[in-house]
Amino acid sequence: MPSSAQSASPSPPARVLIAGCGYVGTALAATLVADGRQVFGLRRHPDTLPAGVVPVAADVTSRDSLAAALSGLPAPPDAVVYAVAASGFSDDAYRQAYVDGPANLLAALDAEGLAPARPARLVFVSSTGVYGDAEGGWVDEKTEPDPAGFSGAHLLAGERLVLGHAGRFTRGAVIVRFGGIYGPGRTRLIDEVRSGAARCTDGPPVWTNRIHRDDCAGSLAHLLDHAAPEPVYLGVDTEPADRCEVLCWIARRLGVPEPPREPASGTGRRRGTKRCSSALLQASGYRFLYPTFREGYAEMIDAAG
Repeated sequence: MPSSAQSASPSPPARVLIAGCGYVGTALAATLVADGRQVFGLRRHPDTLPAGVVPVAADVTSRDSLAAALSGLPAPPDAVVYAVAASGFSDDAYRQAYVDGPANLLAALDAEGLAPARPARLVFVSSTGVYGDAEGGWVDEKTEPDPAGFSGAHLLAGERLVLGHAGRFTRGAVIVRFGGIYGPGRTRLIDEVRSGAARCTDGPPVWTNRIHRDDCAGSLAHLLDHAAPEPVYLGVDTEPADRCEVLCWIARRLGVPEPPREPASGTGRRRGTKRCSSALLQASGYRFLYPTFREGYAEMIDAAG
């Protein structure tokens, strides 16, 4: 029997606006549509959205474009997911996507005619890139962000902007920091192992933190509906893995030779120097479709034949 607190929980949002309906956003949109929600998919060219998604053509870097698009919706959204991806790996592209874009969205939501029906929750998709070098140690939501470059710095600035305006939403704002996203269509590691181009590196483990695309969509849908979420979650699967371990496992699954080992090149720090924990996301009630890389890559390899 549900507790009184559970029975008093607000209803899940019936209308959801997804700003940035790309690789993750379209998977989320399909999930929500299948659940009977009305979904508005906002992107510059919304001509390839899943069936049932209401297309919304707008550019998050243009405040006027966003305001016009939102004012033209057939009904105001109950919740908003900001899942925009940068158009390139440059300082300007990341600033536009993760600082200017959220600022423009917040302004558009406050525009005349929409503000009285303001969405109840905003979920902002960020990245574990806001953390710096943990020297192989564990990282969670209590770890102080320390971005090493412009990408993490702009992501963190966008997070702080969104959390600073959480009071505008009756059910607050939530930040989700995803690790490396893989899934259908993203077969780079499999291709490298199959072709023999993959290499393992001597030395300490090079930790990787990943999450399957469908778990990105699942966790976002879960947090949209959560009665009282925490302000920040790490979106990674249940097991950080040494990159070489992943490559060798893929090789065994494919039935090809394991990648050869080679000395580490250079004297600088290597990527993958942290292990991210999803304990808080799991404690919130989310259950992974692909708890580790094994389940996700096994399905991708089997599907390819």
